[in-house]
Amino acid sequence: MSAVSVVDRLLSNEEGSASRNFFLSALWWSLWGMGAGMLGGIEFSMPDLVHNVSQLAFPHLRMFHVNAVAIGWLSMGYVGSMFHMVPTLCKTKLWSERLGNFTMWAWNILMASAMATLLNGNTEGREYAELGAVIDVLVMVGLISTALNVYMTILDRRVKKLYVSLWYFLGSLFWFPLVYIIGQRTFVSLPGLNDAIVGWFYGHNILGMWFTTVGVGMMYYLLPRLTGAPLYSHGLSMLGFWGIALFYAPTGTHHILQSPVPEWLKAIAVISSIFLLVPVLTVLTNFFMTMKGRWGMVVTDMPLRFAVTSSMFYLVTCVQGPFQATRWVNWYLHFTQWVVGHAHLALLGTFSFILTSSFYYSMPRLTGREWHSQGLIRAHYWLKFLGFLLMMTVLTIAGLVQAAGWQLGYPVDQWSLAIRPYYFLRAISGIMIVTGQCLFAYNVWKTLYTPVAGATVAAGKTKEVKV
Repeated sequence: MSAVSVVDRLLSNEEGSASRNFFLSALWWSLWGMGAGMLGGIEFSMPDLVHNVSQLAFPHLRMFHVNAVAIGWLSMGYVGSMFHMVPTLCKTKLWSERLGNFTMWAWNILMASAMATLLNGNTEGREYAELGAVIDVLVMVGLISTALNVYMTILDRRVKKLYVSLWYFLGSLFWFPLVYIIGQRTFVSLPGLNDAIVGWFYGHNILGMWFTTVGVGMMYYLLPRLTGAPLYSHGLSMLGFWGIALFYAPTGTHHILQSPVPEWLKAIAVISSIFLLVPVLTVLTNFFMTMKGRWGMVVTDMPLRFAVTSSMFYLVTCVQGPFQATRWVNWYLHFTQWVVGHAHLALLGTFSFILTSSFYYSMPRLTGREWHSQGLIRAHYWLKFLGFLLMMTVLTIAGLVQAAGWQLGYPVDQWSLAIRPYYFLRAISGIMIVTGQCLFAYNVWKTLYTPVAGATVAAGKTKEVKV
């Protein structure tokens, strides 16, 4: 095999290849990341399950689980979605498929490095910023090359007006590299309490300036296409965009209200958290009014069902968030399983569901193949949906039990016994979610690699299958 053919295979110039490869890579890392979370959840209920394997100790599993889901599954899936949606909205091709595939390989290398380092306890020791210096540099390479590809594609567009999804994608790719540079001690190092302030500026704006903005942009793309209805209000969508830009950045300090940070900073964080209800309500009004008269489509259209479920969880997330950012509620619930449930509500309930909708919608259009089994898609939905509801319910109840125990002054060894059944149910919920993700992966495998004669028709077009 010649060097040129090797380069062509690794850095393909085929239209849609970068998006497809990002989607498949995201699915691969979701199995590892969610599997690590499941094993960690089982260890809560059965702490003696694994002996003398330090890589499988809960602290190591937890770090890898968070990074594999956030950077591997969600972020790689987001990039795959943008690489498909942006050219479609701009009525042009992706600026550089080769650059897109180079970004995909860089991202996979950083995830393999993260797996090797985090499972062995090599970490910078800060929440959501555990990766080492070399891996941080790879993340920045991935973000900057993604931003370059998306920005150049939009500059080459054949339409004059920017649809709202493009605003959200452009904003995300401008804000998040800056947030990442500020939040990683590889690039910025501050002493003492300032480190905690910057750490939670970064930790919360991962959610606000990346997962939320790209996820909402994807929702604005998917709902009109899945329902065949125009977006209810372009003006509301822009109000939501600028509302997030204005109010989200200062909210991170609400994670450390019980620490000795300046009171004015705490006040800004709490007030900004409450004002986030403004952009949230504009976004949700747009979503639900776009769905008006079309709710029945959710019964038969599985990508739409995932998208609508995501918007429902987004509603709950964004009501719960400002509520628990207020001082007295934060004081009562902080350091309990309630907060763990809220974190899963955002990343698993809201953004994983909208990414899954994007995956199911986009892959037939990228590969020219219909899905192997609609039954497997329905099974995936119900396992993921019911598994998440079980997890959210038991974590919420366990958090309230913990909070009451601390408030009433009970010894930890007394109230901790009361939450053991909830840890067991949490493990069951993790098994359900991972089982659903495995069915998802099997469906993808069968869709891509089941032999077909000649060509197949998907999404209203005929395309030669090349996988």
